[in-house]
Amino acid sequence: MCDIVGMVSVAMDYVEPIQALVPGVQGRVLAVLAATDVELTMRTVASLAGVSVNRAVAVLNHLVDLGVVERREAGRAALVRLQADNEAARTLIALSRVHDRVVERLRHDAGTIRPAPAALVLFGSFATGSARAASDVDVLAVRRNGVASDDPSWTASLGSWSDAATRITGNPVNLVVVGEAEVPALRRRRRSLWRAIAEGGVLLAGSDLGRLGPAA
Repeated sequence: MCDIVGMVSVAMDYVEPIQALVPGVQGRVLAVLAATDVELTMRTVASLAGVSVNRAVAVLNHLVDLGVVERREAGRAALVRLQADNEAARTLIALSRVHDRVVERLRHDAGTIRPAPAALVLFGSFATGSARAASDVDVLAVRRNGVASDDPSWTASLGSWSDAATRITGNPVNLVVVGEAEVPALRRRRRSLWRAIAEGGVLLAGSDLGRLGPAA
């Protein structure tokens, strides 16, 4: 029988991470610039950001003054892009890719779980990179054969990892915990949840779900 453990936390938007931390027109403009390394006209930036040209121009000129954006005149148009050598601009680019960095941290920290899980799989919106501020971080934790569901080391270690994952992501973590022997039967269910986990999950630790089963 599986257990579902939920936690309450603040939340981060991983689809629009820059806008989440830099609200308003400036955040929209910075998100557009962070998504590309090519020069764009100010009018193009405004269109992609979904703001008026006048507001985009005002924000871009301010960012040029700060040294975050570089501007080049090309005839009657002004071309802009993030200043690649500017440290603040580099931080914004890293923020735009925060989802991938977070997954790597979750994978790294999964090595602290003892006993090690047979599998630890990220699934749902966070696995697909579509997690919004209201999204949970859904994780399937598969307990190894021979490890009791109430094993104090397993419970404490998995709980510690879940707490750390909440701090790392900023989003609530929901753990679905099952025993290794249960996995084959669960994978045969037609429920979309198990199909989604098997087909679209991101493995953080342990083995692929297709290799798990009852103890020999």
